[in-house]
Amino acid sequence: MSTHFVGEGNIGSAPDYREFPNGNDEPRRLLRLNVYFDNPIPKKDGEYEDRGGFWAPVELWHRDADHWQTLYQKGMRVLVEGRTVKDEWEDADDNERTTFKIEARRIGILPYRLQAVTLSARTLEPEAAVPPPKETKGTKAPKETKAKG
Repeated sequence: MSTHFVGEGNIGSAPDYREFPNGNDEPRRLLRLNVYFDNPIPKKDGEYEDRGGFWAPVELWHRDADHWQTLYQKGMRVLVEGRTVKDEWEDADDNERTTFKIEARRIGILPYRLQAVTLSARTLEPEAAVPPPKETKGTKAPKETKAKG
């Protein structure tokens, strides 16, 4: 059972990163976040009251998960898009347990409490490079015009 999910919340603990062997292929990479999805309701004094928030584990499977573990930090505000999945398991005492987790497609960092953003240099990979525009027959290049002055 799964349902589309979009929610905004705060990361509650340090990210948990794991790699899983995948035969001769690149290992599968998992980044787990524990996120509190709140429901802030404005009060008359300008403050907010949380009504009906919940904690949920968020899983992001991606080849860049090892890099992203350094970007996400405890307390950071994030926007999560993905799907909720019912996870049934047995605890150490053989009791059946059920939790809901979120399998994220995207986790966006929201700008609350950020002081700076630094972008790395863009690297072009062959499949990511944009091909030059194709010339079409019968079209002429525009004439150059001289500036009046």
